[in-house]
Amino acid sequence: MARRHSSMQKSKTRPHGSPVRAHAGPSQRQLRVGELLRHALSDILSHGNVRDADLVGVSVTVTQVVPSPDMRHATVFCEPLGGKNAGPVIAALNRHKGFLRGEMGRLIALKFTPELRFVEDTSFAEAEKIEGLLKSPRVKKDLSQPDKKSDDS
Repeated sequence: MARRHSSMQKSKTRPHGSPVRAHAGPSQRQLRVGELLRHALSDILSHGNVRDADLVGVSVTVTQVVPSPDMRHATVFCEPLGGKNAGPVIAALNRHKGFLRGEMGRLIALKFTPELRFVEDTSFAEAEKIEGLLKSPRVKKDLSQPDKKSDDS
């Protein structure tokens, strides 16, 4: 039996021989499918076909859809317009994920329509928090003080 080259260890390859990508981000296909799913979900939600008391009169922004590598599952990051009452809105979307998946299956041409999981997108709140910190008087005071090292030279 032939010996494997030392750089080609069994733990570093997939069963069919292709190398495993270490700490790589999503593939181009995952990104394309994620955008396709995001647009389809946005269209479905904009038509207001989901009947739930928590979704009445609420505009939902779908910021990102991240499909799993096998495309069987997708995490949907969304936020109600204005960021208010996000908990009940996300819970309502998760209650109706079967209906939304069926509607998406009619709109997109994929071998499998992924199972959906809705989560709140907290990136807007984080950005607002950081901006508030940068505008705080304490940070402004630190930025307005002259650099001591440049004065010593």
